[in-house]
Amino acid sequence: MGLKSFVEVLPDSHFPIENLPYGVFKPEPGSKARPGVAIGDYVLDLSVIASAGLFDGPILCNSDCFDQPNLNKFLELGRPAWKEARATLQKLLSPTEPALRDNASLRQKALVPVDKAQMLLPIAIGDYTDFFASMHHAKNCGTIFRGPQNPINPNWFHLPIAYHGRASSIVISGTDIVRPRGQSYPTGNSPPYFGPSQKLDFELEMAAIVGPGNELGKPVDVNEAADHIFGLVLMNDWSARDIQAWEYVPLGPFLGKSFGTTLSPWIVTLDALEPFACDGPKQDPHPLPYLAEKIHVNYDISLEVRISPTGEEHSHVVTRSNFKHLYWTVTQQLAHHTINGCNLRPGDLLGTGTISGPEPESYGCLLELAWNGQKPLSLGGTTRKFLEDGDEVIFTGCCKGNGYNVGFGTCSGKILPSPP
Repeated sequence: MGLKSFVEVLPDSHFPIENLPYGVFKPEPGSKARPGVAIGDYVLDLSVIASAGLFDGPILCNSDCFDQPNLNKFLELGRPAWKEARATLQKLLSPTEPALRDNASLRQKALVPVDKAQMLLPIAIGDYTDFFASMHHAKNCGTIFRGPQNPINPNWFHLPIAYHGRASSIVISGTDIVRPRGQSYPTGNSPPYFGPSQKLDFELEMAAIVGPGNELGKPVDVNEAADHIFGLVLMNDWSARDIQAWEYVPLGPFLGKSFGTTLSPWIVTLDALEPFACDGPKQDPHPLPYLAEKIHVNYDISLEVRISPTGEEHSHVVTRSNFKHLYWTVTQQLAHHTINGCNLRPGDLLGTGTISGPEPESYGCLLELAWNGQKPLSLGGTTRKFLEDGDEVIFTGCCKGNGYNVGFGTCSGKILPSPP
């Protein structure tokens, strides 16, 4: 695109003018939460820009969507408003537009150094659904638990499998995660084990943020589903594998998942990701008509997981994967979610499920990387079968453009000991 900003953006920054991801922040302790976009090492305060009358397009000029403590009202306005905001912000930040560039007092109020900002969850999440959309992850899990003969159940290739997660325990990056306690498989004739999880894991996921919803009883057409998705975030859906293994028959995950899910603070819009669209996977058998997309795309987003073991300063890369490894696209996931008439609402979160690639170094969780503890993972001078107290897990995601990046920043969390 060859865009430039009057705000200095370093070459390796995740947040050039081509990106402009949305978040919610407090500029200083005690101030009220407000929406912003990331530009270089700054957060542009959208409440200040709106108060100055700089959102002058037909949709946003009289809207109070940026005078809110979350982005839900903006999400509800839909793609025309999102495009108008993006065009306005790219113009305001360009080197040739004086309105912000030449107004020193406005610039000082509007541009907050990102290291001074307290990032918050950007949306009020009413409902959270977690899919199981990576074929490589499904195959590995099936092989570990059921053997290699028929690792993936036949229904998996016909519909995006999902379950309903817990919205209340979704937290912003940097929040500590307390090791959960629960039951797990008994040994011999003993009662079930009860205590801190012995198999605590991360899951490399991304999540789609729902924009406009749909009415109850009215499904979203798969070819219109992209208009209901505002953007994507990084997501770590922490998992207690031992608790989950004991509880999941017959109704699926519950306490093994609901203790914590971590999101990155910046929502990268589908508009910013458009240059990185790539062909979606070949799907065999061909999906049923309601899932058959005219435009079948994924996004080329490089994903990386690092673990900083307890007591160590250095982190170790354990996974390099890519969003394009998903078998079911986010638009297919959303269309399937609504096909029974279920109504989605602005701010709903749709997790992709663990994103594993075909190679061992691209597996998206320790269950796969250490093969359920059979092949301990080397982290410098130590090893891991599963996470230990004090371990920090850091996700990053980035698209590589021609001379610029469109990135997601980081999604991190540290494990704290289970309470006594």
